[in-house]
Amino acid sequence: MSAVNGTNGAGGTPKISLRGVRKAFGPKVVLDGIDLDVARGESVVIIGGSGTGKSVLLKCILGILQPDQGTIRIDGEDTTHVTGREREAVMRKFGMLFQGAALFDSLPVWENVAFGLIQGQGVGRREAKERAIATLGAVGLTPEVADLFPSELSGGMQKRVGLARAICTRPEVIFFDEPTTGLDPIMSDVINDLIVKCVQDLGATALSITHDMASARKISNRIAMLHKGKLVWVGPTSEIDNSGNAFVDQFIHGRAEGPIQMQIRAF
Repeated sequence: MSAVNGTNGAGGTPKISLRGVRKAFGPKVVLDGIDLDVARGESVVIIGGSGTGKSVLLKCILGILQPDQGTIRIDGEDTTHVTGREREAVMRKFGMLFQGAALFDSLPVWENVAFGLIQGQGVGRREAKERAIATLGAVGLTPEVADLFPSELSGGMQKRVGLARAICTRPEVIFFDEPTTGLDPIMSDVINDLIVKCVQDLGATALSITHDMASARKISNRIAMLHKGKLVWVGPTSEIDNSGNAFVDQFIHGRAEGPIQMQIRAF
């Protein structure tokens, strides 16, 4: 399968559906007509080099940025330009693991994990802490960690706390932004295993962006490659090594030679 769009074969309305999504910043076109469906319960990973528009695509889906053209639908509803309470209702369906975990330094771990419960759902602090501790257990952290501050945690522990925060509200869709950045290979694999387990336990839909192929292979059902604002290949993860696509082949093998030409500044 080498089509630029398609689902994993599941029927019904896609959980996420993008059609003709375009975004430019001045003369620079970052997204150039993106079509992509993500089925309910599916895990799709978008790969591509730095600066190819992966983060911009996520921000458009989240509503942080608005596309210049095209539509974004969640559960069949057009959310491209919704604001206010309508946007808040959409956001309640989402969980997010940020690159670098992005924890609040001034809050203890449990309040970081329970932030969405307290601020977004009005859950009382006692119940929120209990749920946060239970969620920390789901990512392999003991109750004692709950009262620590982010600065007291290793990078791998911070990433686990970020994952706990992403799943604590039991979201329908979880976004992962470079989930293994800054981690050693062993801890990266631990985080990948936790992502797979947590997404499956929740029955959630997952959309991730990464340039880490080990992570992409482990956490996805399908992979889509973004290059110069376009999805140049979308297919099952099992077919990535036999994609027949020169861009994909160069990227997954990390070759300097190929159709992807890196811009190197001369000094």
